[in-house]
Amino acid sequence: MKVLIVDDEPLARQELNYLLEENPIVDQVAEADGVVEADQYVANEHPDLVFLDIKLEDGNGMALAKKWKKMPVSPYVIFATAYDQYALDAFSAEAVDYVLKPFEQSRINEALDRIKKLLDRQQRDSANYQQKYLNPRLSITNEERTIVIKKNNIIYLEAQRGTVIIHVADLPLVTSKQPLRKLLAELDPQKFLQVHRSYVVNLDSVFELQPSFNHTYQLTLSNGIKIPVSRSYVNETKRHLGMK
Repeated sequence: MKVLIVDDEPLARQELNYLLEENPIVDQVAEADGVVEADQYVANEHPDLVFLDIKLEDGNGMALAKKWKKMPVSPYVIFATAYDQYALDAFSAEAVDYVLKPFEQSRINEALDRIKKLLDRQQRDSANYQQKYLNPRLSITNEERTIVIKKNNIIYLEAQRGTVIIHVADLPLVTSKQPLRKLLAELDPQKFLQVHRSYVVNLDSVFELQPSFNHTYQLTLSNGIKIPVSRSYVNETKRHLGMK
C-alpha cells in the first residue's frame, strides 16, 4: 500500500510515519507539508491512501479532499487531526476514517485494515469487470442458431415489441428475444450507454448531440441515424460525452 502523510507539523508527520512503517501492509510512505505539495504528489504518484490534516498553513485539507473526489481515480482519505469537531464534515468529503492526535498504533492499524479491505474489493471488482465486459464478443442465440458479434462493431441496440434489434456495422440486422437490459449487462458501461428506454448506443458511434423538443435531445450517429435521448437520460448522456 502506498501512503501519503499531509501535515504541516514535522513531529506529527514523523510520529505517523513511524506507526505506518510498523504495519506490514504499508509498502511506501511519503510526506507533504501542505496543500500544494500534496496535490502535486497525488496527481503524479497516485497513492492508495492519504492521511490528511484539516488545518494546514497553505490551505484547507477538507477542501483538498473534496477536490480529489472529482478526479477519475482518487486516493482513499483518512483525516488525521487534533480537532474532533470536523468529523461530520468528513462524510461530505467521503473520507474513509477520522483519527485523532496523538496517534495510537492500534487505531492506525484499524484504519489501515479498513483501507486494505476496500483495496481488495476494488481489485476483485476490477477482475470481474475484465472477465465480464472485456470479452470482445457477444453471442446471440435464436432457436438453434447462434450469431457471434464483435462488440466494437455494434452501433446501437433498439427494442421493438419484445424484440431487440442489434445494428452492427457491415452486417445484416441481428435480432434477439433477450430483454434490452440483459444485453446491456453484457456490454462495457464505459462504452455502451442507454439513452432511452428503447435505445442503447455505442458511444464511439456518436457524432452529434442536438436539443430536441420538451427538454429532450437527439443523437446523430456516425452512420447518420438519429436516436432520441429522453429527459431522464440527458444528464448521464452529457456526462459520458464529456459535456458539462
